[in-house]
Amino acid sequence: MSAAHTPAGAKTAISRCMRKDSPASIPASAQRLALIALLAGSAAIGFSPLFVRLAEAGPVATAFWRVALAAPLFWLFMMRETAEASAAGFRRPSSWRDYGGLMLAGMCFTGDLITWHWSIRPTSVANATLLANIAPIFVTLFSWVLLGQRFSRSFLGGLAVAMLGVALLMGRSFDAASAAGSGLAGDALALTAAVFYASYFMVVSRLRRSFSTATIMTWSGATTAAATLAVALATGESLAAASWAGWLALFGLAWFSHAGGQGLIAYGMAFLPAAFTSVTVLLQPVVAAVAAWAMLGEPLGWRDVAAMAMVLAGVALARRGSR
Repeated sequence: MSAAHTPAGAKTAISRCMRKDSPASIPASAQRLALIALLAGSAAIGFSPLFVRLAEAGPVATAFWRVALAAPLFWLFMMRETAEASAAGFRRPSSWRDYGGLMLAGMCFTGDLITWHWSIRPTSVANATLLANIAPIFVTLFSWVLLGQRFSRSFLGGLAVAMLGVALLMGRSFDAASAAGSGLAGDALALTAAVFYASYFMVVSRLRRSFSTATIMTWSGATTAAATLAVALATGESLAAASWAGWLALFGLAWFSHAGGQGLIAYGMAFLPAAFTSVTVLLQPVVAAVAAWAMLGEPLGWRDVAAMAMVLAGVALARRGSR
């Protein structure tokens, strides 16, 4: 979502957010809009495992196409929103520090994509998904250690409930994979992906005080595309999909999950704390499980439904504790 599509009240809140560290000063209407954007973005990203499974390129090549195909959309949004973004208090990057921050966001996202895609090979998808989704723990830890933020008991309780729900949701597959002797190297890569994703949240949360969603996604995406292309070529991966179905999956991953999902999440970061934003994305495994049940026929039992309810309850509790 670009600033060109942002309501006037939210535009006013943007400039306030630039001047104050606490989202408590932002109008409730802007926070509600940001929450809707976060939920929609998390749902869109929840479909990404399906697109990755259907894509026919290598794991890092798939990551490259994810950001490269989405880049023109963000560039067009950035060109359209120039006047409105300036009026709302945003600015163009103009110094090495500005570009360095945008590139840092891109490198953090590069690390997340590459390590998570690589983790699927030596370990199971369940292990990789579960461990990569503990990023909210690292975001909370970073916010406490680096920024000195304090969290209410309600927020920490909501985080714990949501994480437990994710663990239960992935539990059966995780147990089966562990019994089969999945590699510890893959598990370590998935944990590394969680650290990179948490770092990405922290960097983008800061950048959103000065730059629009489209500006951040365009410049950070260019960095990610260049880095993933270099790694894909260095490892000898094939960049081309073998069929039209494979290309459709890549476009779905780029336009729906990345441009839609990551764009909406980056938008919401201007109005809500990074720690709560990271808890909200725990909805991704829930959406992925429901989508796999509906589209791929994967089983979904009562324990899975209960685990999803725990995730939703945890997100709601965390939201209440972060106000």
